[in-house]
Amino acid sequence: MDGFLSYLCSKDGDIFNSACLPIYQDMTQPLNHYFICSSHNTYLVGDQLCGQSSVEGYIRALKRGCRCVEVDVWDGPSGEPVVYHGHTLTSRILFKDVVATVAQYAFQTSDYPVILSLETHCSWEQQQTMARHLTEILGEQLLSTTLDGVLPTQLPSPEELRRKILVKGKKLTLEEDLEYEEEEAEPELEESESALESQFETEPEPQEQNLQNKDKKKVVTCPLFCPSICCQIVAQAPISKPESLLLSRQKSKPILCPALSSLVIYLKSVSFRSFTHSKEHYHFYEISSFSETKAKRLIKEAGNEFVQHNTWQLSRVYPSGLRTDSSNYNPQELWNAGCQMVAMNMQTAGLEMDICDGHFRQNGGCGYVLKPDFLRDIQSSFHPEKPISPFKAQTLLIQVISGQQLPKVDKTKEGSIVDPLVKVQIFGVRLDTARQETNYVENNGFNPYWGQTLCFRVLVPELAMLRFVVMDYDWKSRNDFIGQYTLPWTCMQQGYRHIHLLSKDGISLRPASIFVYICIQEGLEGDES
Repeated sequence: MDGFLSYLCSKDGDIFNSACLPIYQDMTQPLNHYFICSSHNTYLVGDQLCGQSSVEGYIRALKRGCRCVEVDVWDGPSGEPVVYHGHTLTSRILFKDVVATVAQYAFQTSDYPVILSLETHCSWEQQQTMARHLTEILGEQLLSTTLDGVLPTQLPSPEELRRKILVKGKKLTLEEDLEYEEEEAEPELEESESALESQFETEPEPQEQNLQNKDKKKVVTCPLFCPSICCQIVAQAPISKPESLLLSRQKSKPILCPALSSLVIYLKSVSFRSFTHSKEHYHFYEISSFSETKAKRLIKEAGNEFVQHNTWQLSRVYPSGLRTDSSNYNPQELWNAGCQMVAMNMQTAGLEMDICDGHFRQNGGCGYVLKPDFLRDIQSSFHPEKPISPFKAQTLLIQVISGQQLPKVDKTKEGSIVDPLVKVQIFGVRLDTARQETNYVENNGFNPYWGQTLCFRVLVPELAMLRFVVMDYDWKSRNDFIGQYTLPWTCMQQGYRHIHLLSKDGISLRPASIFVYICIQEGLEGDES
């Protein structure tokens, strides 16, 4: 009996398929074929307004398997760039300390490439300092040229980029006459996000306004900006108020230093205008960023186009600027459209981070998960809002049997005993998202028995995530959280299985667990096909 119980509680009896724990996926496909574990405002360990900035944020994210970290860089004192959330009261840390931290921790959890997503707001001189720090501190870890020295035809694979750090940011190119596209800015905290998005989409750039009148002298935008040259251009231009042009130029796109630009190899940031514009004007090595609001709107309005866009180009999605408390959105909605870099506020525990952690628990926790084939096919007909065949539907039967050694929720109350219930949630495409729960067992956290069967029907199992939550029933208020476990549908083992619970922060609560029986049937119940 002891041996049998030991087997049931071992990794062989775990609900997570042990074959999915090591790196089991093909790691030789282009970067855009993978979901990439990504962080938003990685330097923050608190809220977005007054929170502390710390290198600890980078350490935690990288140890968690995060492969894309964000760095907002501004001019600092004594010529040293600083990292913080601009126009807020968040504290500041030195850029060189961030780079040194990334160099030290980048490959402790995973050997696969780390992406530094740079949001640069620095002057020419401090951009040069940034470039020097990146080059000197990162050394051979920094990817500073294409792998084979020639212009590639597709993005390299995670395998080819092992133990390399890539810079994502703005870049100057000769093909664009030394002009560059600015990545879509994250909305200011004090303004409405929708109003700002409307402004970004409808208002022309200041320099475009200056060039719209063909009768006026053409002003060529040059990143090698010099005030004296600008004054000469203004003096020659037939404009009644020449100072307005100078002011406009100063408020437009910031100057980009070639030394920093040259470090951006495969991940050039560009503005998104439309899917058609991207097809006609952009290259595979260019990446656009979307606010969560805009990305969700595009999924509803042009879901299949978004899927096809993500088969050849990388997309990064970031939380709304209105999430000043560092809350998160559900990443599943963006993964459904094939968005690779869905950035999370990793300092904030909760349902959304449980889904993110559960998704990247597979494949060795390396931070890269291969997308399903229908999200990698450039001719894909998949629409996340209207999934249709040939995707094979499945029916999931879960018999929730019992629980073992569930911890007390309120340890301050003497003699407090939990009344546990189990909630099972499915996250996937909209039609698959569902939840069911058992009845509660009164006053038994040691060995509660439920013996209830729950049934779920899922259209696109390749995208589904399964979350088990144990709650303490409370008739007076909201049920209290005891523990949870989240995993991908594709990594779930059938049969009698133990589910070892995790805390809100993802820490193991062993020996607390629940015991279930899992059965997956092909096709929907009652489906003639």
